[in-house]
Amino acid sequence: MRIPKFIKKGDTIGLAAPSFGISTEPYITRLEAAVSKFRALGYNVMMVPSCMKNLGTCLSNLPEIAARELMDIYLDDRVDAVISVGGGELMCETISHVDFRRLCEAKPKWYMGYSDNTNFIYPMLTLGDVAGIYGPCAPGFGKPWEGTENLSFALLEGRDLTVKGFDMFESPEYDDEDPLRRYHFDTKKELTLYAPVNGKLLKTDEVMMEGVLSGGCLDILINLSGTRFDGTQEFLDRHEKVILVMEACDLTPLDIRRGLWQLRERGWMRNLIGIVFGRPLNAFNMDQFGVDRFTACLPLLEDLGVPVIFDADIGHIDPMVPIIMGADTVVTAKGNDITFDMRRLG
Repeated sequence: MRIPKFIKKGDTIGLAAPSFGISTEPYITRLEAAVSKFRALGYNVMMVPSCMKNLGTCLSNLPEIAARELMDIYLDDRVDAVISVGGGELMCETISHVDFRRLCEAKPKWYMGYSDNTNFIYPMLTLGDVAGIYGPCAPGFGKPWEGTENLSFALLEGRDLTVKGFDMFESPEYDDEDPLRRYHFDTKKELTLYAPVNGKLLKTDEVMMEGVLSGGCLDILINLSGTRFDGTQEFLDRHEKVILVMEACDLTPLDIRRGLWQLRERGWMRNLIGIVFGRPLNAFNMDQFGVDRFTACLPLLEDLGVPVIFDADIGHIDPMVPIIMGADTVVTAKGNDITFDMRRLG
């Protein structure tokens, strides 16, 4: 595994816009506040031109321009880490113009983002064994810093490679127009844990798994599977123990089931020693023809013979914990507590 160098004060953080561009509120206020915070911490900030643009089709700019800017800032020796300014919908079109072979052969540097940024983190990981951070995008650092923001910078700086989940989270229905508000912790976090027993997945109070973290947003992973950006089979050949980490944005419970079926048929489930699901945004409280997020997934996973964790603090329902895709990690869950110990990085 190629592990980027941790950043330190005086280094330069590059901001890229390979998907969504920042051209409306509340994102403008959030990004400006985040840049101020980065600089106050002693970091320089370099921003690609498309960061503050919007093509009008869920992209910051023409895909070929966004791709060129992404490659330029990643390859720029003056830049020490890259953070995406947003998720979005169509980063798949951007990566059609990205030379991943060139990027994977270059000096590795941290790239952080989530959701649509799976389009960059997953190919870099599976095609070139380059680790990346599945964590908040740049505007998320504009608010007062709490667990998510502190943990993310602790990873970027290498100060703490163990992240723990939170006790509470913000319900998806909560709405507040303050662009720089704190998280609204109104719901108690509850994990649902399953362990394999005689070919079945049965509920348990404790789960432990150890392997290399891989995955991202399931909406995007489904789209990537089978394309030239899907290096999963070669990645699984290189790594004997893999923990597949997935969360979903727009998918319904049955969309999730169809997606898992597709990934299984593509051979993505071999070599797995465990699966971690983050809280799914759209499907979290959804019952679809009597199917919820649990009953949608379990029938397709039972014969894998691996433990499964549901509703981890990963993804679109705040707050999220950042994790290093590519890190050799011990994941432990007991009751409603979950820990990702990534100190064996690499």
